Amino acid sequence: MKDFYIRDAAQQENKVVTTSFVVSNKQIKAKKSGEPYLDLTLTDRTGTLQAKMWDNVEDCAYTFEQDDIVKIKGLINKYNQRWQLTIHKIRKMEETDIEFSDYLPKTSKDIDELWQTLREFVASIGDAHLRRLLELFMADPVIARAYRNAPAAKTMHHAFIGGLLDHVISLMRSCDLVARNYAIINRDLLLTGAFLHDIGKIHELSYARSFGYTTEGQLLGHLIIELEMLHAKLAQIPDFPPQLKILVEHLIISHHGQYDFGSPKLPMFPEALMLHYMDDLDSKMEAMRSQFERDADLESPWTAYNSSLGRPLLNTQKFLKATQAEETIAVAAPVE
Repeated sequence: MKDFYIRDAAQQENKVVTTSFVVSNKQIKAKKSGEPYLDLTLTDRTGTLQAKMWDNVEDCAYTFEQDDIVKIKGLINKYNQRWQLTIHKIRKMEETDIEFSDYLPKTSKDIDELWQTLREFVASIGDAHLRRLLELFMADPVIARAYRNAPAAKTMHHAFIGGLLDHVISLMRSCDLVARNYAIINRDLLLTGAFLHDIGKIHELSYARSFGYTTEGQLLGHLIIELEMLHAKLAQIPDFPPQLKILVEHLIISHHGQYDFGSPKLPMFPEALMLHYMDDLDSKMEAMRSQFERDADLESPWTAYNSSLGRPLLNTQKFLKATQAEETIAVAAPVE
């Protein structure tokens, strides 16, 4: 097990540490002098860290590749309010020395509890055909194992082990609540869409060492993969209504909501539209939460620029706490 994680950087500021990371991005760049230097993005289960190696680069630059796990000795410091590592030594680790659970972030929630909640949502579906469809997915041991472990995305939102299940449970809870406010919504259909909308990511994404895309994911994408998975399960339900099949297919292929977001169709019925907006909302709220977590050490209530949302973010809890502290100081100050 690692004895230093990225979350511990504040305790090791201006100190030399020896530890290991996944190389999630590797670039060999040139200094002004023309000599090479290494520009790396390093990750472990607690976060991401930028790293540079300035000296003796030619001796080690080609001894490891992106997605390798490396042992590093280097200096922890801050640059532009961000932790970074100046590398002194680096080497690729042997497989026998690696504890893979040290390197990939994982949901803080209990996977078994999330899975049980998913089971309860499926059991609550009144339509027997839709319930049977989802039960077949949950009963498939290969799908179930992957569904419990897969991330929901590479970087954008819920990018951690268990992220897909975490996202789906959050989405189902939101859909369940909002559906009560609109009589035209078929709750069974909406929850089915929530269950299936990202299930193809269990094959689209790879997550053994770092988060990336499989060849299948690169060539097809999760929407096509999901339709194939859906049709395979529907073949086990001969009496599944064809009209219901078309609606479920549309929920899957339209959930991105816009052509610009890779959706081949726009949402064309109420459940499809609600699924899109609830999915979009959940992903954006998670993007905000994770940005606040990454920038927890910043004094300012403003975060760094968030590329997925296209803006910096204001942490309202920090902002209100700082405002209250200023008011307290002003009240306590003696009157001249």
